Formats: sequence, structure tokens, C-alpha cells
Amino acid sequence: MQKREGKTALVVEGGAMRGIFAAGVLDAFMEQAFLPFDMVIGVSAGSINAAAYLANQKGRNYKVFTDYSLRPEYISWKKFLKGGHLMDLDWSWEITGRELPINTDVLFSKNVDFEIGITLNKDGNSKFIKANPENLSDVMKASCSVPLFYRNFLKIDDDIVADGGVSAPIPVQRALDKGANKIMVIRSRKSDYRMKNGNENKLSRFLFRKHPGLAKAIQNRPEIYNQSIHLIHHPPNGVEMIDVCPADSFATKRFTTDIDILNKDYLLGKEQGLEAIKQWNDR
Repeated sequence: MQKREGKTALVVEGGAMRGIFAAGVLDAFMEQAFLPFDMVIGVSAGSINAAAYLANQKGRNYKVFTDYSLRPEYISWKKFLKGGHLMDLDWSWEITGRELPINTDVLFSKNVDFEIGITLNKDGNSKFIKANPENLSDVMKASCSVPLFYRNFLKIDDDIVADGGVSAPIPVQRALDKGANKIMVIRSRKSDYRMKNGNENKLSRFLFRKHPGLAKAIQNRPEIYNQSIHLIHHPPNGVEMIDVCPADSFATKRFTTDIDILNKDYLLGKEQGLEAIKQWNDR
């Protein structure tokens, strides 16, 4: 394989509660002091996992997923059916920001290019924002604002935005565009998963008729997702990809609140994190 000049990158997928897997992988990385990346790109829950990793806060997001995210104030179908949030990011951000703040001093002391993806409602395009101590919290929250399940729309740089995982569910292309030639991708679904059009996609034109760009991005998401998987499996000449996917036993879904399942899948992430380190070092 022809080698080209480039950089190393880590790409972290979102997936709401499925992010427990990446939390385990990245905690294993921290235990092994493994940080070989020039750049880190996260979307949605992947941005939170990436931030805690770069801040060297082992266990921080394990607690977010297995404590704060299981409290009735966060995920509530009852509130959702009455017109409120299914996932109350406002409550979550306030309490975790107060009780489990990201250590920005450590995060930004590292010489790592950290970007977070968001979706622009006006045209459905992705925008990747370089994180800094001033914008980190707001941009992560915006990237996690899943349309419909969180009913507010946030603004970043005067743009109305939504979940970064809508327009760039696995932003591996962004890493390539920035010159990466050795890329590790931490995903939140099993390796054989391919996205299909569901009811959420079919209803998007009606649900988000005031945000046609967002509706378009939701409709295009399965195609973009599957194209990203194809790119991971068929990288350009001179590019190495390491695909870290949950094993077949992975059981966490987007809104899983079963602590036993979450604990099992966190430990699965830690195990596969150690394997990912070996795979990286052997290349």
C-alpha cells in the first residue's frame, strides 16, 4: 500500500445511550495512557466521550450514562407524550456541568485538534467547530440535541443547529479532508449494521417543515451513514482504517436504561479498547 504524508485521527460516533461502548473504549485508552492522535472528531454523544478522554477524566462518562442519564429528570416518555423533552438536555447539562465539569485545563493543554460536528438547520449541511474553553459546553450540547427528542433548537454562531450525527453520523470523511492517513473509528453499532429509512425519516418533512434543511439531512442520513461504512471498509490508497465496533453481544439501544445491560456493554468497550490499542500498535 502506498504511504502518504498525513496525520492520525480518532473519530467517535454518537448514538445516545449506545455511547456507553465508546466510554468503555476510551476509559481503557486512558488507563493505558494511549493518545497517539493528532486530531479527534466527535459528534453527538461521541463529542462528550471525546472531551472526557482528552481531559483524562476516566470514569466521568461512565457515571453520566449509568447515573445521571438514568434519572427520571433526563429520559421520560411520560413528559415526551405531554409535549416535553424525551431527553432533557437542559437538565442534564446544568447538573453535570455543576457536578461533573469537563476539565478544560487538561483538555486544551494537549496538542490535539479537537472538532465537534453540528448540523445546520438552514441547509442540512455539517459544520465542524474547533473546540475551545469558551465554546466547548455550548457546541457539545448543540451536537447532542437530537431533533424531536429534544424539542428546543439551539444557536451556534447565529445559526440554528441540531445533532451533529444527523448530517455526519460517522465523520470519517472529515478526518480524510483534514489530511489523516491513519484513522481509528469508534462506532456505536455492530459491524454488520446498515441504516434503513424508518418512520423518523419518513415523517421528517412534516415534523420539521419549518427547518427544511434539517428535514433533508434526516432523509439523507441512511445514505450518508452507509457511505461512511463503505469508506471505512474501502479507504483511499495510502490510508489505514481501524474500525472499533461493539461485539455481537452488545445490547444497548438508543434509550436503554437497564443498568445491567449498560454495565456489561461498558466492560465490553473496555475489553475492545485494549484490543484496539494492540491493533493500532501492530500497524
